[in-house]
Amino acid sequence: MDAKALHSSSFRDPSGYIFLDNGEVKRVINPIYFRQYKALTESGFYKKLFKNGLLIPHDELSSTDKEILIKPEQIPFITYPYEWSFNMYKEAALLTLKIQKVALENGFSLKDASAFNITFHRGSAVFIDTLSFDFYEENIPWRAYKQFVMHFLSPLVLSYYHGADQLKLIRNFIDGIPVTMASSLLPFKTKFSPILFSNIHLLAKLEQKHNEDYKGETAVKSLSLKGQLNIIKSLYNFIKNLKLKTATEWGNYYDKINYSEDAFNHKSEIINTWIQAIKPNLLIDIGGNDGTFAREIDFDISEKLVCDIDNNAVDANYMRLKKSNEQNMLPFVLDVLNPSPGLGLNNEERTSFLNRIKDYAPDVVMALAVIHHMSLSGNVPFRESARFFAHFSNRLIIEFPKRNDSWVQRLLKSKGEFETYFDFYSSDNFEMSYTRFFKIEQKIAIKNSDRVMYLMKRKVE
Repeated sequence: MDAKALHSSSFRDPSGYIFLDNGEVKRVINPIYFRQYKALTESGFYKKLFKNGLLIPHDELSSTDKEILIKPEQIPFITYPYEWSFNMYKEAALLTLKIQKVALENGFSLKDASAFNITFHRGSAVFIDTLSFDFYEENIPWRAYKQFVMHFLSPLVLSYYHGADQLKLIRNFIDGIPVTMASSLLPFKTKFSPILFSNIHLLAKLEQKHNEDYKGETAVKSLSLKGQLNIIKSLYNFIKNLKLKTATEWGNYYDKINYSEDAFNHKSEIINTWIQAIKPNLLIDIGGNDGTFAREIDFDISEKLVCDIDNNAVDANYMRLKKSNEQNMLPFVLDVLNPSPGLGLNNEERTSFLNRIKDYAPDVVMALAVIHHMSLSGNVPFRESARFFAHFSNRLIIEFPKRNDSWVQRLLKSKGEFETYFDFYSSDNFEMSYTRFFKIEQKIAIKNSDRVMYLMKRKVE
């Protein structure tokens, strides 16, 4: 296989790599991993993980003495750990521990425990690195233990004590949050927690003592299978019981929304009429809060992405879809004023949100109750928000709260003496800026409100 075909996120693993073939993700397995792959396949271990929804399924396409080629089930949109809500992050951590337990019980072990080995698909976390398994060696500690602490335990515990924004630290530390840093940020009282002392504070102390010589597998050189399973069980139970304590401004947005039930229903009717006419297959709701309006759509859409800046809103959405077993909705955390950039070597190991959403190519983009926050809270001119949406929107359904809207008035009053700077905020200026990139196909005022709905189509460049 031509090395140039190797995907930018897949160069670190000597066992193999992924590449794109006419838009489809495929994986090459190198000879160095043949023995493990054949054992994992012939023992039925892979099938066991597939059956239980723990590992993304794959089909073997070809096999030679130089490479094995497999094709995994395709995932339309990949989210990264720094885009997960607290409970999504918890599920990813618990999945990793569950897989390690199953692996140990079948004579294997995870050789790495990166949070980037997991994404969300069909309503659940799923492991996507087929080549992360190796043979279990008796009495040898889990080699991915420290990585699990850095990628999962530390972010979750820091979020528990300091708020969900701590989950975004993984964006700055894509190889995991350093244990010395995590230890220093945790309250002193956590040193009296058996789990946190042994898995973070003691680990940090050992790392400082041995510096570069310490590899961090565990604090002991030998550990039985039973001992490993006990550690996994204690970590699993601890993480499972973590709950976020902080409230957020938009977590209960629809409990304090400023328009009537009639306006709410009319807005939903407008959206449904336009969606029925467009017949989209893929949709993204930008600033979609807890997914309320995406759920109101009375049309069978293959997948609906719903992103919001607020962790609690995304969490509420995720917990609701888990309860109702919805498999066509994917919530994630996104700040439209600072969308996820490209990260890693050459800024390409982790793809930016804009590049991922362009590749996803949604048929419809919804932006409901978000433009006034971009314009007034974020000081973003209309021309710039229009340019943002034009990057990936073929059809755009956008809501514009007029100047008399109570939320707009609240935001304007917060500007104090600078309120006059925002005189540009008007329907006319909004339309003038957006028609540089879009054609306005329909415009409907929402009943009993100061809000207007627009259906736009991107102009061909």
